Amino acid sequence: MKFAIYGAGAIGAFLGAKLSLAGEDVTLIARSTLQAMRDRGVRVRSPQGDFTAHPAVTDDPKKIGPVDYLFLTVKAHSLTQIAPQMGPMLGPETAVVSAQNGIPWWYFQRYSGPLAGTHLESVDPGGIISRAVAPGRVIGCVIYPATEMPEPGLIHHLEGDRFSIGELEGVTTVRCKALARALIKAGLKCPIRSDIRRDLWVKLLGNMAFNPISALARGTMGEIAAHPFTSRLARAMMEEADAVARALGVEMPVTVDQRMAGAEKVGPHKTSMLLDAEAGKPLELESLVGAVVELGEHLGVPMPNTRAVYACAKLLDQVSTARGR
Repeated sequence: MKFAIYGAGAIGAFLGAKLSLAGEDVTLIARSTLQAMRDRGVRVRSPQGDFTAHPAVTDDPKKIGPVDYLFLTVKAHSLTQIAPQMGPMLGPETAVVSAQNGIPWWYFQRYSGPLAGTHLESVDPGGIISRAVAPGRVIGCVIYPATEMPEPGLIHHLEGDRFSIGELEGVTTVRCKALARALIKAGLKCPIRSDIRRDLWVKLLGNMAFNPISALARGTMGEIAAHPFTSRLARAMMEEADAVARALGVEMPVTVDQRMAGAEKVGPHKTSMLLDAEAGKPLELESLVGAVVELGEHLGVPMPNTRAVYACAKLLDQVSTARGR
């Protein structure tokens, strides 16, 4: 099968390297890491064993042509920039695998629950992504590996190998089975989920609280969970998000207490949003927090704690990006 992976950061390059090593036809679409990956391949350091793979790498999607699966592994706020460039890779049967954190642009597509058909301006301003990707192409994906890229082309795979996938309607399709087989052949776990939206919420419950608090306080997950004030704030935010999820008919299989205990066990781990803030990069704020606030507005769910943290994180995003640090 033919794969394109748009976004050759730590997750995209790790996935592309695994698929390439398993014999799949893979092209990474990269920018700043392009030359390093062309020169030295994708070098992966992992507890499961180190390896180097040499997938094709380009910065021009037009050179790839139609693919069977197009993985989107860029940060959610970059989707509006790349959406108009996807066209040359989309053949009649191309599936687009959305692998972003948080609430995706497609959440209410092919959906029959509360707020069906709602457009979320926070994650798809002006409908740019929705116009570029037809709902029938989308396969949802929740990513669990923890990876870092300390230098271009070098991936530190810390833990995790699961990429959960699912159709928006919850059915098991031929294309999902084929994708799961390819990822499993590459040494990854790929369960096909009957409710991919619930899986998104389970991961989001912790991310929507710990990510922005860590960026604002410059604290690790363990430090936030152990501190009496920030732990109460994180708990309050998660309770607000849980109320939004329940209003949408999503029953969480984990409790806020379990998420707090899990964060404390993680210990000195910097969230992706904290790393971006330290590097002066744009924060993945809208899909993780802004969309939850927008949903709260639609559903009439009060979110005072989330709104306060969101407001401060919005200013941090503006100031740190402008300063580049």
